[in-house]
Amino acid sequence: MGHWWYRNIIEPGKLPMLLALVSFVMSFLVTRVITRTIRAGRGPFKNVTPGGLHIHHVVPGVILVIIGGFGAIGSAGHSFGAGLSAVIFGLGAGLVLDEFALILHLDDVYWSEQGRKSVEIVVVTAAVVALVLGGFVPFGVNDLTPEERQSRGLVVMNAAGNFCLALLALWKGKARTAIFGVIIPFVALIGAIRLARPGSPYAKRFYANRPRARAKAGLRAFHHDRRWAGPRRRFENFIGGTPDPERPASLEKPPGP
Repeated sequence: MGHWWYRNIIEPGKLPMLLALVSFVMSFLVTRVITRTIRAGRGPFKNVTPGGLHIHHVVPGVILVIIGGFGAIGSAGHSFGAGLSAVIFGLGAGLVLDEFALILHLDDVYWSEQGRKSVEIVVVTAAVVALVLGGFVPFGVNDLTPEERQSRGLVVMNAAGNFCLALLALWKGKARTAIFGVIIPFVALIGAIRLARPGSPYAKRFYANRPRARAKAGLRAFHHDRRWAGPRRRFENFIGGTPDPERPASLEKPPGP
């Protein structure tokens, strides 16, 4: 394990990335715990509202990302400053992406259905970074043995081939499959050969004059969403908390004069 750690983490300079990933995940989890306790009215934490202005945690997150990013650029790859900058950057990125939905919608949708996008983007980001971190990409490694060169070459060729298939899967409207398929074998292949999702650029281009393919794609997307929507929602609720129920239209406050 010590040899593997040195050859695949230390020598390629991946330690800052590992530190950034760990701090990113911890920042998101701690932030979600704090916001859920504030929402429940428990614990010592309260919203930061100086002068009646609610300061969202994306604000300190942006500041930390800027500090960590510029610190990483100005630090040597194996120095203490690089590791510290990576930790600061990961902390800030966790705060920023936890409120990704607020940035996307320019509205306070943290506890709404739209707020689920924050949990999704955090999970996808952490998974992709972890996959890249665990990949045996030979950048920065010196004096590779023939066996190491062959194994790492296969990984690079696999990633390049999967990337082309991932573009096709993305064209078919399967964003999650495309993201994970860049690195994980056969995932992008499955997304590339299966029917496109309705409304995707591929479906608009090739299913416009094929009503049977269009209907089959819609039926398959319906069954897929019905099968996986429940488990995905429970997983997102477990991580990020249950969204507030949407009010019926009849109960909404009528517009003013």
